Amino acid sequence: MAEEQSAAEPLWRDLVGRRLRDLRRERGETLTETAGRAGISPQYLSEIERGVKEPSSEMIAAVLGALGTTLLDLTAGVAGDLYAAGAPARLQPVSQPVSQQVASVYALAA
Repeated sequence: MAEEQSAAEPLWRDLVGRRLRDLRRERGETLTETAGRAGISPQYLSEIERGVKEPSSEMIAAVLGALGTTLLDLTAGVAGDLYAAGAPARLQPVSQPVSQQVASVYALAA
């Protein structure tokens, strides 16, 4: 059953990597430019973008800072990607502010 779930649901690191690559490309930047501002090597940023590496929260924050965006924006985008990939009905997005959506997730976990 775990294999079925992992096949149907993409990995977090893949979605984060794609989002970061899309953000970098939207800015028209090279790996070297963004990695330099983030304080990491272009090779490591490339591995993050390809989903090869599972970056720490500090690395994600550094890359997001270099791209001029926030963790909230990244997380919201990744959540949208998960919904698009077919999240379970109980987790479908609702039309309410992010703060209320976060409160709803905590209520589900309780």
